[in-house]
Amino acid sequence: MNNTPTPKELSDFAGHWRFTRDVLHGDGSSMQVTGVAQFEWQGDDLAYLERGEMQLPSGPPLRTERRYLWQRGMQVHFADGRFFHSVPPLGGKAAHWCAPDDYRVSYDFELWPLWRSVWQVHGPAKDYVMTTTFTR
Repeated sequence: MNNTPTPKELSDFAGHWRFTRDVLHGDGSSMQVTGVAQFEWQGDDLAYLERGEMQLPSGPPLRTERRYLWQRGMQVHFADGRFFHSVPPLGGKAAHWCAPDDYRVSYDFELWPLWRSVWQVHGPAKDYVMTTTFTR
């Protein structure tokens, strides 16, 4: 049995996804986000819109929203057009430096169409691991 993932292309991500996100802070605290993500074609690009509900350890849930633009070459840009990072088509590592913070991600496509991103974020005021799992 071959568990090697096939290279992903933008078209593989198009459509609706559900996601769960777990954020574990360096101090041991955590929070969860659950929601839906939509990859919608905009010409040759995919507009990513994510809406979710964040559950903090105490208090009512908070609504969340994120927007990105995925472009040819699996390049991800922030909603304002700034480059964010490139997604490795076979899964694997990428990084983003946003002074003074260091963002490192690992993509896992081995169980496609379930896929996962794990971000490790470090900086003077940031220290967390964020794991997001996407399913159709």
